[in-house]
Amino acid sequence: MTPEVTPDTTTGEEFELDRPWVTVVWDDPVNLMTYVTFVLQELFGYDEPTATTLMLQVHHEGRAIVSSGPRERMEHDTSRLHAYGLWASYQRDA
Repeated sequence: MTPEVTPDTTTGEEFELDRPWVTVVWDDPVNLMTYVTFVLQELFGYDEPTATTLMLQVHHEGRAIVSSGPRERMEHDTSRLHAYGLWASYQRDA
């Protein structure tokens, strides 16, 4: 008797729907590093070492992911960062 083969019904589209969204803070020439650290603590509740690490990632690599979750929450996080004058965007996690 031959084993029953079940076709793979997982599509790229289904995988795409499972990926979370992320909020990205981008490096900018305007805001001081101490201010970026403050904003990350204020908005996301990060402790100072975590906020500093993220700020340094923004400074050295040009960007850092600061939150992840459903699209609606990432839109909200991005808006809050904009209100503090930071450059931010949201996207699907890579």
